[in-house]
Amino acid sequence: MDSHGQSQSYKAGETKGRTQEKTEHAMGTVKDKAGQAMDKASETAQAARGHAQQTKDSTGRKTSETTQAAKERAGEAKDSTGSYLQEKTGAAKEKASDAAQYAKETTQAGAQKTGGMLSSAAEQVTGAAKGAVDAVKNTFGMAGAGDDPTADRD
Repeated sequence: MDSHGQSQSYKAGETKGRTQEKTEHAMGTVKDKAGQAMDKASETAQAARGHAQQTKDSTGRKTSETTQAAKERAGEAKDSTGSYLQEKTGAAKEKASDAAQYAKETTQAGAQKTGGMLSSAAEQVTGAAKGAVDAVKNTFGMAGAGDDPTADRD
């Protein structure tokens, strides 16, 4: 080979070496950039997981608080309604008892005034009044153990 051929061969080898070096450098740069991109993606995914967990915890806590508040309000409404109904039922029982007692007393007074002839009729009215008293007591659950509405009346 002559010197001209050797020179070309040398230049070709030199060019090949520089090209290989540039390629390796470019590949190294691409690998570095890819690694940085993967690190950034991993950090972003981790941050998203953390944020999602916080949101889940916050939502769960809020749901629990809302549920508890609803339960408390429902209990308060139930207590309020029960107290109101109990109060109204008690007042109705008392009024019915008073009315029956008045009827009984009025009947007894009438029987005493009219004497013996109307005594039988008065006793019947008294019996009816007692029956009404017993029926009202039974209706409102006020009848005692000895109060039997089917027993003979005086």
